Amino acid sequence: MPQSLPADFDFMVSFGYGEVTKNEINTYQDTVVKDLVINGTATANMTFTVDEMRIIYEKMREINIMGTKDLVPTNQNCGKKPFSKDRWKISVNGVTKELTWSEEYCDVTSDAQELLELRTFIQDIVADKDAYKELPQAEGGYD
Repeated sequence: MPQSLPADFDFMVSFGYGEVTKNEINTYQDTVVKDLVINGTATANMTFTVDEMRIIYEKMREINIMGTKDLVPTNQNCGKKPFSKDRWKISVNGVTKELTWSEEYCDVTSDAQELLELRTFIQDIVADKDAYKELPQAEGGYD
């Protein structure tokens, strides 16, 4: 990854429980989708500032997100339901990479933990944006 933010940097992360990854932060389309659980989803137009994109890019560089990632734990003897799952798509300098990890097997790898921390960092930025705050509250939960 280049040192400075490339013009073609974009990412998308969708996340949620099991196969239902209804939450999404998408800079390709400048949207955010919120899982409202029993009420479906709500979508808003949302963009990051250049400074926010720079900070997110730097965090991705720190964990070498475009490098090889070990996302499947070796111990798969434990099963968890429901389990969270993340899907990533990242484009940098004409290269696009897709990553998927889950908590299905209870343990997560250190690479998956880094992606979780990155997603949480990005979610915190999104949660402060007016477009996200104006979306309806979720109702219900996942068992």
